[in-house]
Amino acid sequence: MRGPAAPTSPGPWDSHSEALLQTPALTTEAPQPTSPPNLAAWPVAWRATDPATRPTTPTATTARAEGGAAAAAKAGRRGTADPVKALMHRHRDLCERAVDPLEIAAGLEAHGVTDRTAARFRHRDVFSLADELYARVPRGDRAPARPSGEEGPRTGWTGWTLSALAPGAVAALAVAGLALTEGPVRLAVGAAGVLGLALALAVAVRRGPLRAAGRTVPAAHVWTLWLLAYAVGGDGLLAETMTGGPDDPWDITPMPLLGLALAVAPAAWCAHLFASRARRRLAASRGLDDFAAGARPLLLATVALHLAALAGLLSLTGFTPGALALGGLLLLARLLTVHGSPDTAAAGLATACAAEALALAAVLAARLPGCDLLAVPVHALVDSWGTGAVPTLACGAAAVGLLAHATAALSRASAHAAP
Repeated sequence: MRGPAAPTSPGPWDSHSEALLQTPALTTEAPQPTSPPNLAAWPVAWRATDPATRPTTPTATTARAEGGAAAAAKAGRRGTADPVKALMHRHRDLCERAVDPLEIAAGLEAHGVTDRTAARFRHRDVFSLADELYARVPRGDRAPARPSGEEGPRTGWTGWTLSALAPGAVAALAVAGLALTEGPVRLAVGAAGVLGLALALAVAVRRGPLRAAGRTVPAAHVWTLWLLAYAVGGDGLLAETMTGGPDDPWDITPMPLLGLALAVAPAAWCAHLFASRARRRLAASRGLDDFAAGARPLLLATVALHLAALAGLLSLTGFTPGALALGGLLLLARLLTVHGSPDTAAAGLATACAAEALALAAVLAARLPGCDLLAVPVHALVDSWGTGAVPTLACGAAAVGLLAHATAALSRASAHAAP
């Protein structure tokens, strides 16, 4: 005969079972509203597995708070939101300021939106997505009309053409004055010519295709002046330094500077040609990759055209490989500055200046006891190719570096958006 069962403490499951047994029977009356369940009385295992009562972790909260383009596109595919509307609100300022869909496409690409991202918004490419954003965002009269790539050359072309021709005219007058004068008068003519050329160059880069309002790095002007000054007297200074001088005034060759000044006008036309053709290509492209494939050869053709024009002018005024390399470097630096990469342009100019200054400093430092080896590379280079090899190598290497960067940077649609 079994004795009475030992009393046991009710567990959470037994309490829940008793609650189930005490549930009132079903009735045909309408269900009455019930108060929210007491979650504290639920078993811990049930609360952990119930999705409605599962605690929200910081990771999940952060993931839901990131409302990126991809999240909006996924929401649109589920039918719970309009992904293009979400993108439109995120870039409303860009869409309201744009005067055509191409500016929106360039701005989206600058923010990291690619053709693959556009596919998530049910568009074949960024240009198609930009067309919809341009059509859906009201602008009213806030966006001023801007001339297209075909109308730009006819609007004020006389002004920037004359400003581009001014440096060559001033330089030609200065060279003629130096040839006709002597003594102190010649020195005064040279100083006036340098000042006039600096002012003419400042005017030329502030109008037309060479204009880069608000994008120029101030130090770039210093590097440009150094490179131009070295083109005039750097070779003579290096030659005097290598022979123990300078004891007397060294030779100055202003003729390459005249060729560079005359080449400002072809550089402006090449810059305009690149900008207008790139924008036309942007309007005809149906994808970022398609535009990049057409922009790269356009850039290379523009640089080649400018180098050919510069070589022709230098052959008339005094051809030097260093001046040709400098002209290519200055054009690439200006194109990068105009199209939104001023820091890279300034870095390229500074690199060329540093190389030329380092050559002079190495020759001077070799005069110190035990420092003869410092000038060995410079002596070897000059003995083989002449003093002109230093600016040719310095400017040529910097130009190649800028060209490699420009091939990638200027083949993006964002590089051709309005400033």
